[in-house]
Amino acid sequence: MKRRSGSEPLAPRPLTQPHPSRLAPDHPQRAEILASHAAALEAGQAGYLDPGTGLFVLTAAFLADRGTCCGRGCRHCPYVNGP
Repeated sequence: MKRRSGSEPLAPRPLTQPHPSRLAPDHPQRAEILASHAAALEAGQAGYLDPGTGLFVLTAAFLADRGTCCGRGCRHCPYVNGP
C-alpha cells in the first residue's frame, strides 16, 4: 500500500481490525463483515458491499492511501485511536 507523504499516522492496529466503536465485537454480522473486508483487501478493491445493508463500505487500505481521516465515521478508518 502506498501512502501519501505528510499523511496522518495510522492507528496501532492491523488494517484488518476495525476500531471497536465502529464495529462492535458483539455485532451479529461481525464475522461476515470482516470476511468481506478481508476479501476486498486481498483483491485490492476499494471496498465491499455490507452484508446487512448492501451499502458500499471502504476498506482500511483505501482509506489509509487517502492519507487523512475524513471524520465521517468510516467503519474501517485506519486513523481512529482511543476507546
